[in-house]
Amino acid sequence: MGLIAGLLSAFTSPKLGEISDRYGRRKITALAAMGSLVGETLTVLAAKYPDKVSVNWILFGQALDGICGSFTTAMALTYAYTSDCTAPSKRAVAFGYFHGCLFSGIAIGPLISGFIVKTTGNILVTFYIALACQGLFALVIGFVVPESLSQHRQMQARKLRREKQDALNSRKGASSGLLSTAIDVLNPANMLAPLTILWPTDSGTNPLVRRNIALLAAIDTIIFGVAMGAINVIMLYAEYMFDWGTPETSVFISISNLTRVSSLLIILPLIVRFYRGPASKAVVKESGSDLLDLSIIRVAIAFDMIGYIGYATVRMSALFIVSGALAAIGGMGSPTISSAMTKHVPPDRTGQLLGALGLLHALARVVSPVVFSLIYSSTVGKFTQAVFVCLAATWGLAFFLSWFLTPHVHWDEANATEVYSDAGAEEGDPVR
Repeated sequence: MGLIAGLLSAFTSPKLGEISDRYGRRKITALAAMGSLVGETLTVLAAKYPDKVSVNWILFGQALDGICGSFTTAMALTYAYTSDCTAPSKRAVAFGYFHGCLFSGIAIGPLISGFIVKTTGNILVTFYIALACQGLFALVIGFVVPESLSQHRQMQARKLRREKQDALNSRKGASSGLLSTAIDVLNPANMLAPLTILWPTDSGTNPLVRRNIALLAAIDTIIFGVAMGAINVIMLYAEYMFDWGTPETSVFISISNLTRVSSLLIILPLIVRFYRGPASKAVVKESGSDLLDLSIIRVAIAFDMIGYIGYATVRMSALFIVSGALAAIGGMGSPTISSAMTKHVPPDRTGQLLGALGLLHALARVVSPVVFSLIYSSTVGKFTQAVFVCLAATWGLAFFLSWFLTPHVHWDEANATEVYSDAGAEEGDPVR
């Protein structure tokens, strides 16, 4: 099921991200939420009425979730919304809050679910509550949350899109009919076309900007891929090596998530405030990532690498848990990288950029679990730690790449000066 949603979201995520630049974040985020809601609803119906609702409806629900972008698009658009109304210097903290909330839910959710199941004796009650929460989220996003993009910025993005489309049609000439358009859309090679934003050659870019964006995208994909591929392997390894059961696994997950949430909600904001000072109402000119961003990224990756080296080398259960806590400190890296990437592009390209990242995330969501599970299953009992050696080497690669990032470079569009304010969405819109 995850394969279906992952592959389809890889196709739709960059397109939805680009559309959000032209028509606003709120509507597209609500669409992604509705897709997940319908998919979960069909899953619940199949579980409650197995004789009447075929399992094929579950597959259909997952396909619909993927077409609507799935959670990868929802996260990308959440970041885009935050970028629209947050000053560049505070974005890493804002993104960190979202990550902190996410992992808080991962830590607390199973406890609440277990209590509900124990109290009611019916596991479906947890799904009903989850559906109600998803439905409320979709309604709030669709009808309550204000749009972060001003009409002026939306119209500018639409104008830019029309100009590009007209130029493309003029090059194609007579072949630019409906059939040609359909062939272009269905061409598998065009699936990767949205990734061109990760190596921009438009006016205002330069080799340093291109290198930074490409490296940040590669590092971000490594982080997401390891997160998706390692979690099941870690649990299987601990069960095999230390004979862990549910209690030990629960302690490990709780400590890791508590450390990660503390890093995101407490340590990262304190670091940013200490080095950048309190929020200011003054406008801030976009200037790319600074040394603090790059330092946080490198330190976070180093903690992840140390943690995975620990997984591979320790032979005591307690030290394995300590390794998990060290790796969890590295959770500061992902929101900082996403924030750094938005600082490299003009505001009207943010959705397109984060949509391209959504494509990479969707592919990593499909590929990484397969690769690392295959490595583990092939080496367990022979060199069981091999998978963690590979994962640590992957972190080592990300750490190596991070040293080629250059501070204070960004995509400076011709005849435009972008400034931001800390005061929110309206004041945070670009001032020309």
